[in-house]
Amino acid sequence: QVALYKSVPTRLLSRAWGRLNQVELPTWLRKPVYSLYIWTFGVNMKEAAVEDLHHYRNLSEFFRRKLKPQARPVCCLHSVISPSDGKILNFGQVKNCEVEQVKGVTYSLESFLGPRISTEELHFSQAPPGNSFQQQLVTKEGNELYHCVIYLAPGDYHCFHSPTDWRVSHRRHFPGSLMSVNPGVARWIKELFCHNERVVLTGDWKHGFFSLTAVGATNVGSIRIYFDQDLHTNSPCYSKGSYNDFSFISNNNKEGIPMRKGEHLGEFNLGSTIVLIFEAPKDFKFHLKAGQKIRFGEALGSL
Repeated sequence: QVALYKSVPTRLLSRAWGRLNQVELPTWLRKPVYSLYIWTFGVNMKEAAVEDLHHYRNLSEFFRRKLKPQARPVCCLHSVISPSDGKILNFGQVKNCEVEQVKGVTYSLESFLGPRISTEELHFSQAPPGNSFQQQLVTKEGNELYHCVIYLAPGDYHCFHSPTDWRVSHRRHFPGSLMSVNPGVARWIKELFCHNERVVLTGDWKHGFFSLTAVGATNVGSIRIYFDQDLHTNSPCYSKGSYNDFSFISNNNKEGIPMRKGEHLGEFNLGSTIVLIFEAPKDFKFHLKAGQKIRFGEALGSL
């Protein structure tokens, strides 16, 4: 069954869905089409910056609707906030170079992030060569590596934001598959997140290494990062296991891209998953329960 599912041309279907989403709907058809979607997925249009359904020319515009300015207040008391609306699938310390996809199903940290990026680019000290991949990411003695997985359902707000104050130094794009990241499928297919198309943003915050990964899914061929005009996702051709790197560090820009907590970072078409992997002191505490719903701006954890 897994092999059969993997053989489904999800990238082709996602591109077709993307084109369909961009077809302009006649004004008279917009309200019934969007109302059906709102009813099916429980969308709260009272939070939308524009509540009038006739305003959205196509499904893509409706999926990427913006919120009213005060709909998601950003928590100032905690060091890491949720970058998006969604459901918490998993969180905690990274152990044995493995990250939990959903409870009981893990994937390799190195397969997910890819080979380590040069220390010069991330302003990190050189790790001893014998250390594990996980230990090489931890830059400060006494720190641990943490992770948090957030699943965005089709009815959720599809933009994502910066979860903390940090500097983005590097982008790694894995073309990959576009299988569903629904929690049921995530329990079924091992290393699902390592197979799927994803955009890994890495950099550093005040406690060391920090990364945010936007994972694509079926019908989510488009992952957009607002400050990265060179990123193009769901292209027709790619080599399995390939990836491409882009550095935001240059002779003219030694600091990368500074992001403030809550600042707009990017968007999905439809829903998908965001994975945070970051370094923090041992007394970092998550304020979460697995399976809980969360909204952009709410606290994930703090010191």
